[in-house]
Amino acid sequence: MSTEADKIELLIMMGERLIEAVEADIAALKAGRPQEMRTLDPEIQRLSLAYGREAASLDPSRAKNAPSELRKRLTATTARFKDALGLHARLITRMRRASEGIVKAVAEEVERQRAPLTTYAPPAKGYRPAKGALIYSSVV
Repeated sequence: MSTEADKIELLIMMGERLIEAVEADIAALKAGRPQEMRTLDPEIQRLSLAYGREAASLDPSRAKNAPSELRKRLTATTARFKDALGLHARLITRMRRASEGIVKAVAEEVERQRAPLTTYAPPAKGYRPAKGALIYSSVV
């Protein structure tokens, strides 16, 4: 029983550290400073891998024998972690969509500026319009 209780205690500690990192990411994203995200830190990434391994190795039937206070703390920590990850995922998705929109708008503007003016005269022989958006995309 003590080994499962120790595993639960370890999961709670790891979960709390991961929650702090995710909440710091949320604050950085809301402030418009994604370069300050803590989850990009290799230590946090190793911690999240270890958390996943520990959570997978926890035996639910043996964990039921753990003290109810410990189980309640684990449930509360897991719920907070899940909520923080949900908000984090929504913010990351919004940032990604905004970035993609900006790149698309810039590429369309480059294409528009490079497009030849439409006139009533017949097109010149051998004229080919530049592939502006493709050239621009390869630079980005």
